[in-house]
Amino acid sequence: MTVTVRFAPSPTGKIHVGNVRAALWNWLFARSRGGKFILRIDDTDQERSTKENEDRIREDLVWLGLNWDETFSQSARFGDYDEISDRLRASGLLYPCYETAEELERKRRLQRTRGLPPVYDRAALSLTAEQIAAFEAEGRKPHWRFKLSQTPVKWNDLIRGETVVDTANVSDPVLIREDGMYLYTLPSCIDDIDYGVTHVIRGEDHVTNAAVQVEIMDAVIAIRAGQGKTGALPAFAHHSLLIGADGQGLSKRLGSLSIEQMRADGLEAAAITSLLAKLGTAEPVLPQTDLMALAQTFDFEKVGRAPARFDEAELLQLNAKILHDQPFAALSTRLSALGVSESVWDAVKGNVVKLADAGVWRDIIEGAIEPTIENADFCAKASTLVPDEPLTSESWGVFVDRVKAATGAKGKALFHPLRLALTGREKGPEMATIFPLIGAQKARARLNGRNA
Repeated sequence: MTVTVRFAPSPTGKIHVGNVRAALWNWLFARSRGGKFILRIDDTDQERSTKENEDRIREDLVWLGLNWDETFSQSARFGDYDEISDRLRASGLLYPCYETAEELERKRRLQRTRGLPPVYDRAALSLTAEQIAAFEAEGRKPHWRFKLSQTPVKWNDLIRGETVVDTANVSDPVLIREDGMYLYTLPSCIDDIDYGVTHVIRGEDHVTNAAVQVEIMDAVIAIRAGQGKTGALPAFAHHSLLIGADGQGLSKRLGSLSIEQMRADGLEAAAITSLLAKLGTAEPVLPQTDLMALAQTFDFEKVGRAPARFDEAELLQLNAKILHDQPFAALSTRLSALGVSESVWDAVKGNVVKLADAGVWRDIIEGAIEPTIENADFCAKASTLVPDEPLTSESWGVFVDRVKAATGAKGKALFHPLRLALTGREKGPEMATIFPLIGAQKARARLNGRNA
C-alpha cells in the first residue's frame, strides 16, 4: 500500500499555525514512508473562495518547504459530486428537508429545555407528497441530509486508540444547502475515496465528523464498486489542538499567527516547522533545517493527547538558534539584500533573533550613529588611546588595557561606557569582533561624541 495523505485548506482566508501543523504532520508522515502528499483546494464555497487566497496558500506551503505530489481543486469535480449525490438520493440515503433555519433553531431550543441533545428529529422523512408540494408552493427549497445508520462506528485511531462514536447521538448531516451548494463533508468523502487517501490526519475537533464520514464513505465505496472501481476507508489520526502559552485557545489571534504574517515579520520557515513538528509529542523541540530529517523521526507512537502549547517566545528562541548556526553562504542572497557582508554576519549572527537584526547591526557598525556618552572625560581620554589601523581581533584587548592603565577603570566602569559610545547599545556582539569593523577613525569620533 502506498501511503497517501492530503492537506485540504479552504481558500477563504490565510492559513495559520493550526492549519500548518496539520499540513506538516501529513507531509512528514507521507515522506517518512515514501508516500504521496496531495494538496486539495476545498473551494466548493464559491462565494467566499478566492484565487488570491489560493495563491497565498500555495506560496506559504512552498516557503515552508511542504511540496506536494499532486494537487486539484474541488470546484473542478462538481460533476463527480453530482453523480454520487444523485445515486444517494435514489437509494434513500440522501433525503430532502424543508425546515427553515429559524424552525430548526426553535426545535433545538425546545430539546435543550427538555434536557435532550439537540439532534435532528428526522421529521422530513415522514413528510407526505402533499406537504412537500405545499412547501415548494411557498417557494421553499430543500436542503439535503444524509441518513445515518444510528449505530456505533468504531475505528482504531492512530493517536487516540480505540474510538467509538454512536451516530444515534448525531444529527443527520446536511450535505447540500438550499441553494444547491455542497458543504464540506460530501466532496471530502468522495475525494478521499477516489484519490485513494490512506490516512486522514487532522485535529481532534473532527472526531465526531469521522464517524459521519465513515458512513458516507462506505456508501461512496459501494457506489464505486458498482461501477467496477475499488475503494477503501482511510485510517484516522486525530491530534490535539494548539493552545496559547496562557492555556487559552488561539482563535482570537489567528490573524497575527498566519504564515503570511510570520513570514512578513521575518521568521524563518525552519523555525516554524521545527516547532510545529514536535509540539504535542514526547520529543524535545530542536532547531532543524532539514525537513526530511524531521520526517525520519516522525512517529504517532510519540504523540500525546494533551493540548499542545504554542509559545511565540519559544518560536523566537528557535528562530535565533537556527540563524546562529547559519554560515554566510547559506543566507548570502538575503544578507546581501540587507547590505550585510560576510565579515559583519560572522561578527553579529550570535546576537540576531531575526535576519533583519543583522541589517540593524550593519548600520551600527558601518553607518553613522548618535553615540551615547556616559562619561565625557573618560571617553575623550579613551579616544586618544585607540590603536592605529589596521585593527585586528587583538586590537580590542590592546585598547582596553591602555584605557584601564590610563584611567584606573575596571569591570563595568571600564567596559560599559566604551560599548555605549561605540555602538549606542547596552548589549550586543563581542566588542573584540566588531571593533575592527567599526575602524579606528569612526571609533575615535564616536568616543568624542560625534555622529559617525
